[in-house]
Formats: sequence, structure tokens, C-alpha cells
Amino acid sequence: MPQLVVIAGPDTGRVFPLTTDAVVGRLSTNPVCLSDPRTSRRHCEIRLHPSGAELFDLGSGNGTKLNGVMVQSAELRHADLIFVGDTTLRFDSEAANADLTRIVVRSQPELPSAVVGRLSAEAGSQILARPDLAATTDWLRTRLANLAVLYETTAAVSSIVDVDELLGRIVELVVRTVDADHGCAVLLDPDTKAMMPKAARSRAGGGELVVSRTVVDHVLQANVGVLIADAGADERFRDGASVMRYHLREVVCVPLKGRHETVGVLFLDTFGDGEQVAPRFTEDHLKLAAAVAHQAAIAIEETKYYRGLIQAERLAAVGQTIADLSHHIKNIMQGVRFGSDMVRTGLDADDKELLARGWKLVEKNQRRIDELILDMLSYSKDREPILEPADLRSLAADVVEVVLGRVGDSRVSLQVTGEAPPVPCDADAIHRALLNVVGNAVEAVADLPNPWVLVALAVRDNFAEVRVSDNGPGVPADKREEIFKPFVSTKGSRGTGLGLPSARKTLREHGGDLFLDPDTEHGAAFVFHLPLSVVKPGTQ
Repeated sequence: MPQLVVIAGPDTGRVFPLTTDAVVGRLSTNPVCLSDPRTSRRHCEIRLHPSGAELFDLGSGNGTKLNGVMVQSAELRHADLIFVGDTTLRFDSEAANADLTRIVVRSQPELPSAVVGRLSAEAGSQILARPDLAATTDWLRTRLANLAVLYETTAAVSSIVDVDELLGRIVELVVRTVDADHGCAVLLDPDTKAMMPKAARSRAGGGELVVSRTVVDHVLQANVGVLIADAGADERFRDGASVMRYHLREVVCVPLKGRHETVGVLFLDTFGDGEQVAPRFTEDHLKLAAAVAHQAAIAIEETKYYRGLIQAERLAAVGQTIADLSHHIKNIMQGVRFGSDMVRTGLDADDKELLARGWKLVEKNQRRIDELILDMLSYSKDREPILEPADLRSLAADVVEVVLGRVGDSRVSLQVTGEAPPVPCDADAIHRALLNVVGNAVEAVADLPNPWVLVALAVRDNFAEVRVSDNGPGVPADKREEIFKPFVSTKGSRGTGLGLPSARKTLREHGGDLFLDPDTEHGAAFVFHLPLSVVKPGTQ
């Protein structure tokens, strides 16, 4: 089955099987959904057909590159690299052939004397450390001298993060190098210890490979690699259907032993038609297979530990999010409880003034709960803007009216100036984003003498600009890079920490942006940029 493997970017390590045409992008309904913010919501598409696959760019903002070259459409080949935003995906067209492999269980408990060579499981690392001492023939000396095979192994290990793809490359490399007819990598299930064939390759181009359970068990239990010179002379093989069918002659089986554990075995064989021919496998082949298997096992270990680390980081992020939300909700509920106590006391004492103050406090915190929920929904969900021409001046004036209604008799001077042409936007979403920022500005200046907030409209290049400035204390220098991150608030317990992140997300969904003007000397100025013409969602 074809698949996409993420080898660089926020989703490194993820594998997406391709069973049908698949759109790649940030949209949660995409078959290949990425979390990379620099990818478009519908960035590109993989279209499958009987003879292969094609790549099509879907009008993405940053374009789609194939093997480093910008393309609109192109044929895909095995191992092609696709670049979208900050993410690199590898296209793997090879069908998994582990299902062609059977583990054959025989009743004989011991391996007979057909084993003519043995090698400890630690030999792989020793051979890599001193290849000059390990070589005993010109064949091995030549290969270990230039390290061609090991270099290819290292290159595969360093560039492939998907275990199945890595094992397929390793088995293919070893089959080609040691002149084997078949090769297979078998992994151990970490929980049940069951054997799972993961990658098989055949020099003949197909067919079923039979892996002996007895040989594998011996290698794993004795923790040694073995070379069987004449499988046909082995009682275990001689009467077996596998030998009759495949004319099995020679076997090399070595443990996939990493730094800390043995994760499986690498199994290689040759077959013949019964005639007497010179053996193909020697102890040098056994040593080379052990060295390659050692490197592959280390990569498998590191991949497992890396995925465990990613999972731990995700769980930690979830825990931190829950802790932050709990903190905000606790603060809001304290206000609700305090207001409820005031209402109860006012009712008992028939104190209408106290009752009114308590109810006002309850209403205020109820609004904060509503705002928190809306901010959470806005920030957590991908949303396709409903684009219709909107009058920004009228929208800004409505926001000012809503804010003034909230603050009541506040002394804050709140004005709208400038003009801008109608812009294609989701008016409700932009209203919500602008309400967040203007509300923040009013709260920042409420306790100052002569407080003011100005909402100024203008046109800059191809963007309509809405600038919300105030004469408040401004944003501290150490917070300017943080305020657009979730749960970072300069308002202490009064803020949700999601208003600015959700507002920026809304603007970026429109192809625009929201940022803090770094050149403002006094107070703060937040700038909205909205494109004057329709921009595809996900572009920056």
C-alpha cells in the first residue's frame, strides 16, 4: 500500500497510508491532516491511478515542492520528497510484502549440526568498531575498507523515521549485497513477544518466503547469529514442504540487537534446484549481516524512544492546558460565588443596593465564562470563513457601541476614524476578533487619567488596515513575543489567555494577520491586516 511518511516538521514520525486519493493540508477532514501552520488548509492532493500516483498543488499559499522543485502537478515515484510549508513528506509506493512471509513452527526443539558458524550478538558493534581486524578475506576486507554497505545503512538509518520503511530498505540492501535469494526482517511484539514479519525482499522479484521458527527461536534464545551451510541436509528441513518447494540451501539469521535489547532478527536464505554448487554464504557474510542488523536495531530503538518522548510531550501539553483552564475557571467561579453570596445577603437583609451589586458581579463573571467558551471554540476548530463584502467602518462602529455598553459610565474616549473599502470577510468572525482587541484596550486604560482608545481604518498596499491603539501602559517587552500564545495574559486573572490567539487565528484564516506594532512609543497598537481581494484559506 502506498503511504506518506512525515520525515521533517511538527508531525515528524507520522505515517499516512494511501488507500485512495488524498488531500494534504491543515483541514481536520483531510486524509492527510498536518498541524504545520505554514501549510494551507487544502495544500496539495495525491491522486492514485493503476500505474502509479500524481501530485497536484491546490493553489496553496507557499506552493508545493517535489524533490526541491516547485510544481503544479507531477508524477510521483518511490522515495520522492514532497515539501509543504515546513513539512517534508516521503512518498513510499512499495506495497508491504510481510503478508507473503510465514513463520513455520516445527516440533524439533534443537537446531542440528547443520550450523557451521556462530557469532555473538555483540559482534555487530565490534565489527563496526574495528573492521580491519574483523576481515579475514579479500571479499570482506574490500567491503569493510570502503564501508560502502555500512555507509548505505547509515544513510538509511539517519533519513528514515518509519520503522517499516527502514526495515524494507535494510533488507533490500542486505539481499543485494550478500547475494541472497530472499531476505526478511522479523520483529518481536514488545508485549506478547509474538513474531511479526515486517519486511521481505526477493531477488527473484516475488514469491513466498518461509522463515523457520526453529532457527529464529534458536537465534533469539542463544543470542547468537547463525550460518547454516546446507539446509537440505538438516533433518528439520529435509522432509518439509518448504524445502521441496523452494529448494532451500543456505541460511543466515542474525539478531537485531541494539544498545539495550534485541528487537527481532534478520533472516536471509539461498535456494537451488538440487545440483551441487559452491556455497554463497560464508562467515564474512554472517559478520556483515550482523553489523548491518546492529545499526538497524539501534535505529528501531531510537524511533521507539523518540515516539515515547513525543507522546510524553503531548500528554504534558494536555496536562498544562487542563491546568491553565482550571486556573481560569477557578478564578471565574470565585467571582460567581462572591456575587452569589452578595445576592443572598441582599435578599436576606432586603438590601437592594447590595443585591444589585451582587447580581452585577454574577453577570460579569457569566460573561467571562461565555467569552472563555467562545475563545476556546474559535481557537480549537479549523473554520472556513464565509466571505462576503463587509463595511469595516460600520463593523468597527458596532464593536465600539458594544464595548461602550459593557463599560457603562466609563470615562474612556473611544472613537473610530478613517475609511476603508468593503472587504471580503466573515463579518461575524472579524467582529468577534475586533471586539476582543478593543475590549482589551479599554480595560488597559480604564483606571488612567484621560484614557482613550482609537480605532483607525486605512488602506496599505493590498490590505485594509484596522489599527487599535491606546494610551495605556503598553505590553511589557518580555511579553511581546508571548501574548499570541494560548493562556498567556497580561490581565492576570481577568483574562482568558485565548482572546489574542483566537483573534490572530481568525485573521490568518482570512489570509491576513494580526500583530503588535513594535514601534509604538506609548501605549499599545494592535494592527489588523485584511486582504482587499479573496485569498485562499491557509495562506499567510
